[in-house]
Amino acid sequence: MPATPTPEPPRQLPAAPTEAVTPLIRGIAVLQRLTEAGGTLPPSALERETGLARATVDRVTATLARMGYVRLDGRDVTLTPRLMELGNAYLAALRLPALLSGRADALADELDESVSLAVADRDGIRFIHQATRRRAMSLSFRIGDLLPAERTAPGPLFATEWTDADWARWRARRAADPQDRAFPAVPPRAHVSGDSGGFDGSADSGDSGDSGDEDFVRRTARAAEDGWALDDQLIEPGLVAVSVPVRDPRTGRVACVASVVSHTSRHTAGDLRTSLLPPLRAAVADMERELRLAPPPQPGPPPAGLALWTGASKQELGREFIESLARGLTLLTAFGEGRAELTLSEVARATGLARATARRALITYEHLGLVTAAGGRTFRLTPRVLSLGFPLLSRTSLPRIAEPHLAALADRVGESTALAVLAPSGEEIQYTARATTHRVMSVNITTGTRLPAHATSLGRVLLADLPAPERRPGEPTALDRVLAEVRTQGYALVDGELEEGLRAIAVPVRDRTGRVVAAVNVALHAARRTAEECVRDLLPALAETAAGIETDLHTASRFTDVPLT
Repeated sequence: MPATPTPEPPRQLPAAPTEAVTPLIRGIAVLQRLTEAGGTLPPSALERETGLARATVDRVTATLARMGYVRLDGRDVTLTPRLMELGNAYLAALRLPALLSGRADALADELDESVSLAVADRDGIRFIHQATRRRAMSLSFRIGDLLPAERTAPGPLFATEWTDADWARWRARRAADPQDRAFPAVPPRAHVSGDSGGFDGSADSGDSGDSGDEDFVRRTARAAEDGWALDDQLIEPGLVAVSVPVRDPRTGRVACVASVVSHTSRHTAGDLRTSLLPPLRAAVADMERELRLAPPPQPGPPPAGLALWTGASKQELGREFIESLARGLTLLTAFGEGRAELTLSEVARATGLARATARRALITYEHLGLVTAAGGRTFRLTPRVLSLGFPLLSRTSLPRIAEPHLAALADRVGESTALAVLAPSGEEIQYTARATTHRVMSVNITTGTRLPAHATSLGRVLLADLPAPERRPGEPTALDRVLAEVRTQGYALVDGELEEGLRAIAVPVRDRTGRVVAAVNVALHAARRTAEECVRDLLPALAETAAGIETDLHTASRFTDVPLT
């Protein structure tokens, strides 16, 4: 299992080009420190760990909060799912997850083992897709996690294409960080000398030194000869993997690496070669065929009105809003499917920014390693964009997404709020998140509670969206009429049908396909509001809350699976 990141001393910001945007560098530093800390830090800790003044931290976090990338919870700053739109821009531009994830998922189902796709990130590897198995002993790497190349199966395959400069950079990193402290997704090495083990033998994940480095060189040479590579417990005891490169049909170079990952309780290293390598190679052949036959990407609409939005926010918030930070971050979303490589003029046009402003932001991102020059005049995002919160946020769930929205709604209307999903039986709902208010008498239904779907506002919203074949047979005609009304008006109001004196109003929460996957409600005692007042006073705020949950859900689920419970 990946170790908990060890707190590191404050970092000094590297010397930047004279044309770099300093507020943008500071904003990226704050996002990275929040990511490394598990997503939440108080401003005082951000001040200490970034080396920035407290006033600067406050302005940076206020700007990030305005953009929806962080939430200011009392004394804490917390990353939000909206931040994933930056990583989504990279993954959409890359296209590999959209084209190949289905093949990876099918292979995981066929083998009943975890399957991953990874790309090279300098002298490391970074995951872009994970198809994991739910077991007591399961893989815990996340999309966006960065691993050192020499401790993985994909690493030698990528290293077969390294230049002398790449090898020099890798050796310099190994000398400067012998315990891999810069890779919090893997356990640090326990020792700094000794033999790291052979290609076919069990490896000691804690050993390094010259012999370990030379072992990686030998593994790379063998990967070049064999066309596949093995990880025999290089990361931690018991973890084994076999990898095969997926090559770009246009260039013949490695586009990504597909891996099957298992545990020694299920497969030895020898088993991987004999039982898992052949189906992996067949799946990779299918992936390469997919890349070869894929039609050219159709560019979607670039983000619109960003420059106007940042200008309006500056007018509203004044000095607390750092316009250059907001404009710099929105620039990353100019990239996407069909917009993998952009010229300076195209970036400026897509964002509405002045060429000079866009140019300085690109210079800054090149300095930070988030953007690279892709040729003479074009730029593209690098995998490092995924380091901005994506690994942490990729493991979120719908209840976690909904909780802050429910709390804000409860504070706004002064009543209890809840999120629920339809139970597998289709006859009950299950409460998955809730927020309460401080009242002498309030609705008290705990998370996990199940209630009859037909008698609750939440259940009626969920039942109303079910296709006719999926509805419970024998539903009363009267309920059919009620559900038809719910579909028409977009909400359900239940008055005393579950419990006398209990009134509730609910609206749907839809996924990226438009399917209703959950419902959110406000519940109260009937003495506090009439049914008409619930529709007039509560429904607008409730619909706004559902829209906020949907926005975060759609962002988070674009390239990851978001559990509903």
